[in-house]
Amino acid sequence: MLVDVHTHLPTHDAPVQESDIIYNTTMRPNHRIRMTNSVDNYIQDMDPVDRCFIFGIAPRPPEINGSPEQITPLPERNINDTAAMVAQRHPDKVIGFMSVHPDAPDAMDELERCVHDLGLRGMKLGPNYQNFDPVGENARRVYAYAQQNGLPIVFHQGTSPVRDAPLRYAHPLAMDEIAMMYPDLKIVMAHLGHPWHADTIAVVRKHPNVFTDCSAQFYRPWSQYNGFRLAYEWDITDKILFASDWPVTTPAETIAGLKDFNGFAREHHLPEVPQEVFDGILNRDALALLGLE
Repeated sequence: MLVDVHTHLPTHDAPVQESDIIYNTTMRPNHRIRMTNSVDNYIQDMDPVDRCFIFGIAPRPPEINGSPEQITPLPERNINDTAAMVAQRHPDKVIGFMSVHPDAPDAMDELERCVHDLGLRGMKLGPNYQNFDPVGENARRVYAYAQQNGLPIVFHQGTSPVRDAPLRYAHPLAMDEIAMMYPDLKIVMAHLGHPWHADTIAVVRKHPNVFTDCSAQFYRPWSQYNGFRLAYEWDITDKILFASDWPVTTPAETIAGLKDFNGFAREHHLPEVPQEVFDGILNRDALALLGLE
């Protein structure tokens, strides 16, 4: 079963008008990413996968200074209602995840609503984008709720071009502290923690319920090469989950990037990684690993 554990919300319900198309040029080198997409665009791009997790990232409350500029998905709904709507329309494909800001006054009430009213089954947090302390008291309340209710959390990990998103909040070593406090919480550290691959691998290796995903790797081939070689040498490749980071990349692009990994190695006369590593990623049942069967 091919499960994409990392996809973001589409921005439009209906087809996107030409005048509404917005591109981003900072996330992928020498590439324009189309950031405005319809629900139909999303479902079409998800065709290569069996299941996918969909989520937004909850905005910072007004009292927290500085909020990264972002395109609001389907502004007539909040992000959790949007995730639930897409999942309800495509129940055989899409699994909806929630997001809250731990410092928001209604964070715990929103978690209850997302679980009991919306039927969302996991969580996405980006402590750097949301500008909250990932080991702070309010964040720990959210983790405790997630652990108690069997909600896996996908954390943004690693770098970001957003100037007011603190990198220290997205460093993989924060996940080590969280995993020690909440050992039964299922955690996915996104993006192999790039560029801190070695730190990510150390945390994944240490904690049985901590995983990482392979998104945002193939378009920086030297970085991807080092990350996968380290993961192979440290024997944690069975804990790497497939992910695309849509719309930054599509599942099809990510699959092709994994399959071509050793082509890069051969071209540059580097040690290869056995093909079964990539076959494993492309066939890994993330639903079972994360308790979402």
